[in-house]
Amino acid sequence: MYYSVYNNAIFIGADANWAAAFEYSSQQRAKMPALVVYKFAPHSFPRTPYELEQLYKHYANEHAPHRDRVVMYLLINELLLVAQKLNKSLLNKTMRALLHNPMYRDLQSPTQGDEDKDFVVPRHIPTCFTHVKEDGTIALHVMHAPDPSQPFDLKQIVQYVLIFGQLGLKNTWQGIAFDFAYHMHWQTLFGFALCQALCTTSAAKPVVVRQLALVMA
Repeated sequence: MYYSVYNNAIFIGADANWAAAFEYSSQQRAKMPALVVYKFAPHSFPRTPYELEQLYKHYANEHAPHRDRVVMYLLINELLLVAQKLNKSLLNKTMRALLHNPMYRDLQSPTQGDEDKDFVVPRHIPTCFTHVKEDGTIALHVMHAPDPSQPFDLKQIVQYVLIFGQLGLKNTWQGIAFDFAYHMHWQTLFGFALCQALCTTSAAKPVVVRQLALVMA
């Protein structure tokens, strides 16, 4: 799932990877996929109980376009997961309707074949982008691992962890706490960075020891 700040909308499945790469490289709004689902819910997540009802109605229609049914299924399930994790005081009307109506639970997946699996399986956001510079030339931008010589540059670590350690993926980052909205607990992040820096195999250990020696002196 990818949230676009340019059009305040959610991209789901493989469309999320495409939209993230496009907006990062062009700094422009990605066009919403040409699917019927976005006529019922222009911002992907239903904002009203009526939009939610329309999504479910067309998801349950076996004669509706197949890819639309897959996207509707993913959106309803994703919103249900979000609603289940939120404090009740933060739920809006749509989330309350989703939680209280049993017909929205245990939906049958409409996915079929390898093509659908490629669309719905969680993936990393691409780390290589073609970036358009101010002079109009195109350059390749590659996201590298955090620089070991700057072990406490927490911003670069945050970016790297959120890209490669998304919830639902197989990568795990022991010791860093963050919630389903990807709000990260900075104290645990600092502790993680400190442990990594002091590790006997860390390239950053000489840097940390040198800085500690300067402080102690």
